[in-house]
This record gives sequence, C-alpha cells and structure tokens, in this order.
Amino acid sequence: MAPPTQIETLVQESPRVIHLSGSPAPSTCLDQFGDWENFKFAPIRESIVSRAMTKRYFADLDKYAESDIVVVGAGSAGLSAVYVLAKTRPDLKIAVIEANVSPGGGCWLGGQLFSAMVLRKPADAFLNEIGVAYDDEGDYVVVKHAALFMSTLLSKVLNFPNVKLFNATAVEDLITRRDPATGELRVAGVVTNWTLVTMHHDDHSCMDPNTINASVVLSSSGHDGPFGAFSAKRAHAIGGLPKLGGMRGLDMNTAEDAIVKGTREVCPGLVIAGMEIAEVDGSNRMGPTFGAMALSGVKAAEEVLRVYEERKKQNEYHG
Repeated sequence: MAPPTQIETLVQESPRVIHLSGSPAPSTCLDQFGDWENFKFAPIRESIVSRAMTKRYFADLDKYAESDIVVVGAGSAGLSAVYVLAKTRPDLKIAVIEANVSPGGGCWLGGQLFSAMVLRKPADAFLNEIGVAYDDEGDYVVVKHAALFMSTLLSKVLNFPNVKLFNATAVEDLITRRDPATGELRVAGVVTNWTLVTMHHDDHSCMDPNTINASVVLSSSGHDGPFGAFSAKRAHAIGGLPKLGGMRGLDMNTAEDAIVKGTREVCPGLVIAGMEIAEVDGSNRMGPTFGAMALSGVKAAEEVLRVYEERKKQNEYHG
C-alpha cells in the first residue's frame, strides 16, 4: 500500500466534532478533500440572509446608542486603546466608529508600501501582550509584515463581547453639553452617518445623521486628511479647544515621545490619541515607525478610564 499523501495525512489527523445526536460531523474544511462530487451547500432562502444581517445590526445600533465609551478611528492607536479597555473593563460598552470599510488605518503596511513594521522599544511590550512575533534588533524590533500586527490586534478586539465596530461610518459632529453653572463645554457623544452619505452632503440635501451618547469619547482619527483629526478640528471650531498646533515635520526621536506624553483629555469628555494629538499640539510626525501608536493607545485607555470614573462621580454632569 502506498504511503498516505500529505493531504490524506492532514485529513486523517484533523479532529472530529460530535453532535449531541452522537453522529460525527466535519470539523474543518480538510474533511471535504476527496469528496467534492457529493459537495452541496445547505439550503437557504434569500430573505433569511437579509434578516440574519439586519436584525443583528439594528440590535447593535439599539444597544450601543448609549455607550460608555466611543472610540473614533480604528487605526493602530485606537484599536490598541480598545484592546486594553475591553480587556481590563469587560463591564463597559465600547463603540468603535471607523470611516473606512476596512479598519486598521495605515497599519496594513510599513513605510512606502513596504511590508515590514518597525517599532522602537519599549513598544515590544505591546507585541508581547497580543502575541505577535518579531525580530529583536536591539533598540527596535521588526514585525515581518504590518498586516500581521493589525490582523492580530483586530481579531482580538472584535472577539471581545463588549466591543462593537461600526465601520463605513463617519463621525460628522460631536454631541456637547454646557455646564449651566460654569459654562464649561463637555463632549457627550458623537454624531454619525454612513461614510458615503457624509461624502455627498454637498450634492444632496436633508440627509440627517444618527447619534451615540457616551461618557467619554476617545478620538484617534490620525493626522489631517479626508477624515483625519476630525474631533480636534471640530472641538476647536466650537470652542472646546483654544487652538490647533498643526502637525510639524518628521523627527522620529522627538515625535514618538511627544505623541505618547501628549495623549490626554484635551477638553472635558474628549481624549485624543495617536497622530491626532500632533494636530492638537503641533508636535512632529514620526513617519514609518509605529511604537508611539501602540503605546499612545495604551496610555489613552488609562486616561479614558480616569475620565470615565470622574464622570461617574458627577452624575449631574454625566448626561
């Protein structure tokens, strides 16, 4: 008898799942090898597919209309913050708003469309936390492909039961409250719309938005661009931020420290992280090194929790 092929060996060694009825069921796609003549999908009616999607989405809209935390921008800083928040506080509802169809920001590639991702130490601690392998080069580490970092981080974030990602959704405005006693302006949520609708307000009319209330908004929408630094620009426009510094030229040694140290609550209820903080403070950009993004997210999570707990103590100022 001929020795088994590699495929046959994989099929033989793949585990089987037993249904409650006692009958074995295929557990992996490898079980299909060699039996394509009998292949057939389970029957379905088209309306079932539609209902399976829409009922879950609208249930999420209902659930997260009142959130504990809203994160604007699902890039490397925002998702790093969400990971820490969701892991440390599973009791909090966290809504993540991403304007693009694909979350991840600019972290699917390194610089100039190259694959490798460079992070200066001590950002390797975050890679250790989420289980991403890297080459240790002394003062910095290299992940073989930026997509490995982002796909790992995204997978972990989306598996948290207290996190909902609303992608292809843009933040069009901030919900604000003004303290009647002090006149202080506080951010109390976000105004949202489908990104494609947001992009066409100039050629259509009366396309009103939706809203999400939250105790704290964390914005990490990146440096200036189509949707970049939105919360910082809007907060400045409505008087929540006295001025915007505008991101300055590239200086890796200066920029990364400044981004992490600058991550903070910039006005009541609004924490800003990642490259958006460079637009607030006028700090430098760092270009193709990503350590500050991960650690800015970690610091942002700590800051968000501090602000959240303060808001809980001020119930009259919480809504």
